[in-house]
Amino acid sequence: MLDLTEELSPVQGAPSVAPEWQDPARYWPRLSAATQHLPAPVAVIDREALRYNAMDLLVRSGGLPIRVASKSVRVRAVLDAVLKLPGFRGILAFTLPEALWLAESHDDIVLAYPTVDRASLEALFADEQAARRITLMVDDVAHLDLIDSVSGPGTRPEIRVAIDVDASWKSSLLGHIGVRRSALFTAGEVAGFARKVLARPGFRLVGLQMYDAQIAGQGDDAGSDAPLIRMVQARSRAELRERRAAIVEAVTALAPMEFLNGGGTGSLEFTGSDESLTEASAGSGLLGGHLFDGYRSFQPAPAAAFAFDVVRRPAADIATVLGGGWIASGPAVASRQPKPVWPEGLRTLPREAAGEVQTPLQGPAATSLGVGDRVWFRHAKSGEPAERIEQYHLVSGDEIVDELPTYRGEGKAFL
Repeated sequence: MLDLTEELSPVQGAPSVAPEWQDPARYWPRLSAATQHLPAPVAVIDREALRYNAMDLLVRSGGLPIRVASKSVRVRAVLDAVLKLPGFRGILAFTLPEALWLAESHDDIVLAYPTVDRASLEALFADEQAARRITLMVDDVAHLDLIDSVSGPGTRPEIRVAIDVDASWKSSLLGHIGVRRSALFTAGEVAGFARKVLARPGFRLVGLQMYDAQIAGQGDDAGSDAPLIRMVQARSRAELRERRAAIVEAVTALAPMEFLNGGGTGSLEFTGSDESLTEASAGSGLLGGHLFDGYRSFQPAPAAAFAFDVVRRPAADIATVLGGGWIASGPAVASRQPKPVWPEGLRTLPREAAGEVQTPLQGPAATSLGVGDRVWFRHAKSGEPAERIEQYHLVSGDEIVDELPTYRGEGKAFL
């Protein structure tokens, strides 16, 4: 069983000895040795690296409780283990079928996105325990209307809802900076919608969510754009802190809220310092996808990784592995490719990139790789590899100590 509570204290300082993953020549060969008997592709989670990342998130949040974003994990054993740590509280789910499934064993689940899944809504209405445990996300009267069209008030349990609020930055010079989520932006707009929710029978307004993707999901320490990114993020933080406080004040004047949620892995320091919030969200920082390497404030351990084997040598300076095309969602740019990390010095070919069935790799290390040798990769994101594999092998020290089924390994595919 995965247990992260051993020798773990959220007030511990930085380790006196550099973590092993900071020395690739020790870390990756150890994973190779532990999994050499397994056929590729093989995926692992290093227990000590996961524990380190969980610890780091708690320290960075400054004591603000963290709701775990399940889409960035998709392994129930990891969710369960993390939620046993003091400082983590509740799940931020990504689909209603997933939330219903998790609600069988967890009692505080917020659905991060609106749902129009009528069959799952019917299942929610038929399960009073799930209705008590799950909070739906809304930002439009149409969401309320759809829920009522499935089953009206008085014929179903009272439905817990939270309001999703746009946390992007609207720059007079640069335009919309952030992701396109809710249409609700100002304190007046949010309060106006909150009044409509409160006036509707059969609904109970319990919280707010504001995800600052332009801060939480954008590294500030990579490439020539880093100075511009830092400037944009600084101005966005200042604007958001003021606007979020006004929104919270306006809504809580109408009704008490159970939670006021904000942030993500990349903005925990900012989120933790915002007195208007009662909790943060994070998930990607647990497993450490390589998109989170480019931040000044933290450096996650590569807790999750996967390996493919070399199957041929089409040229003296090219080694080809079977598989590799586990591309991350988002813009179709190089950063969404899986990153070959061991042996060091490997790169994909510009005209082929990571392929569905084969991935040619070039670089100094490619000349010494032979058929049957193993190459380790890190995914750009943290949760998406779980859609490709049935289990992670949990490694501690020099050996595999457990197998952790993914959602897919448990027969689930939610999105």
